[in-house]
Amino acid sequence: MTYAAPVKDIAFIMRHVAGLARGQADGLYADLDDATADAILEEAAKFAEQRLAPLNWPGDRAGATLGSGGVKTAPGWKEAYADWAASGWLALPAQEAFGGQGLPILLNSACTEIWNAANLAFALNPLLTMGAIEALTTHGSKELQDRYLAKLISGEWTGTMNLTEPQAGSDLAALRSKAEPAGDGAYRITGQKIYITYGDHDLTENICHLVLARLPGAPAGTRGISLFLVPKVLPDGSRNDVRCHSIEHKLGIHASPTCTMVFGDKGGATGWLIGEENKGLACMFTMMNNARLGVALQGVAIADRAYQQALNYAQDRRQGKAPGATGEGMSPIIEHPDVKRMLVDMHSKTAAARAICYVTAAALDRYHRDTDPARKKAAHEEASLLTPVAKAFSTDMGIEVASTGVQVHGGMGFVEETGAAQHYRDARILAIYEGTNGIQSIDLVMRKLPLAGGETVKASIARYRAAAEAVSRLNDPAFGKAGQRLREAVDCLERATDWMLKTIAASPAEALAGATPYLRLFGLAAGGAYLAEAALAAREAMQAGESDPAHGRRIRDCRFFAENSASIAPGIEHAVVDGAQAVNSAYIDAAE
Repeated sequence: MTYAAPVKDIAFIMRHVAGLARGQADGLYADLDDATADAILEEAAKFAEQRLAPLNWPGDRAGATLGSGGVKTAPGWKEAYADWAASGWLALPAQEAFGGQGLPILLNSACTEIWNAANLAFALNPLLTMGAIEALTTHGSKELQDRYLAKLISGEWTGTMNLTEPQAGSDLAALRSKAEPAGDGAYRITGQKIYITYGDHDLTENICHLVLARLPGAPAGTRGISLFLVPKVLPDGSRNDVRCHSIEHKLGIHASPTCTMVFGDKGGATGWLIGEENKGLACMFTMMNNARLGVALQGVAIADRAYQQALNYAQDRRQGKAPGATGEGMSPIIEHPDVKRMLVDMHSKTAAARAICYVTAAALDRYHRDTDPARKKAAHEEASLLTPVAKAFSTDMGIEVASTGVQVHGGMGFVEETGAAQHYRDARILAIYEGTNGIQSIDLVMRKLPLAGGETVKASIARYRAAAEAVSRLNDPAFGKAGQRLREAVDCLERATDWMLKTIAASPAEALAGATPYLRLFGLAAGGAYLAEAALAAREAMQAGESDPAHGRRIRDCRFFAENSASIAPGIEHAVVDGAQAVNSAYIDAAE
């Protein structure tokens, strides 16, 4: 159950697909040369491998516990967090004005993948804190920024996101938590929030809760929601009126405390407004979008961890005789064609999801760093388009790859002691929290496809087509029919996109019936195209004399993904365009 961060693969995708090299040439990453990026990734890998990965299995066994003194994390958690925070990792993407390092989102995304692959339950805490930092940096008053940002960025304090209530899951319009002005610039918050990740813990003395609540007389629905910062410990050192009522007993991520939080048992928790009154949802979306890319990277992370474990097991486990095997004794199962197929499937899906996430991160960097208004706007729209794809596709891949990892282990995969089951259990939440994947598909179809009159998605499709055509022109046997299959996938995506753009206004129910398969089609075309870009760069490097064996694996991933995963694109297109009637006319009877 060891973990080795794939630093070279990560750096290759960052440079040759996500656009790190181009950003350096354009001056967007002027403060980040290759040597610095590599050194940061290596240090992240070292801490992940040596400190976090060894805690993953014991943490799953021990879990988090709630006692009279609050939530206690698993053994070793507190010491590991203290050392992790002291190393300055939370400061990596934060603004220098508040004590951050101001490094690119792309580089931080790579580190996020590494933390989560080593120990997903641990890495959830800093993921939420980084979101709180961004929300406070973007929307907080100077007073709140001066009071809280430095402590959050140093890791001395952590942050949470409090949205969900028992009656209000994905429908935030149903929120009931209240905020009453206290007359001194503060507010008194009352209400209950559920599913709050690291809502209480013993890692730090203070926790900064970002809480959605309604002011008196606020408009109904989401237009009447405000955002408040509610600390566990008040500036004068006293405890605020907020407590953890219980923690959930979950399928996975056992070591991450998922809390029910109660605000205002004793008259109201003290909080301060972030942003404007009744504009809290816009502020919270800053945090949610940050978290959605983070969760997408969790999908990549758990897939890579599951693949590594399955690969190691397949090399050691011996069963039967593989075709063409000579000599006595059983063959390692990795030599059997079906096991080999599963392993290549796992690796190629992981690589495709990684590329989608890193391209999304790089688009966010261009939005934040480019000074040209037109390029800045285009980058923002590209990031907006890709975020729901990254979140849903990558987390779906995390679940699928972790499931295949159990299959590679055979019966031992169903036994907890191998650890394969933990990856599968941990992965299952990823498609649910931070907006279910069904909500991501709605966001993609109803809000993101129409951006710039459809020009944003058309620009992405043009990029995918260029990659497919470049592979098709090679006439290289190593790529097999990758070019043809990728062209077909891009054609399917283009036709389905045209259909969606026409249908979302005329018949929303028809468009929404095909939204989830449409997002999968988008992910297959995008992932296949990005793998093609990586394979083309690898081929060019090989022709230049580089002997890195990973280059051959990149070409293999491109071919396998195109011929095996993306090849189902025509069937998905039919489901998108022709499947609405079967969905919308379906009647589900309680007796079924």
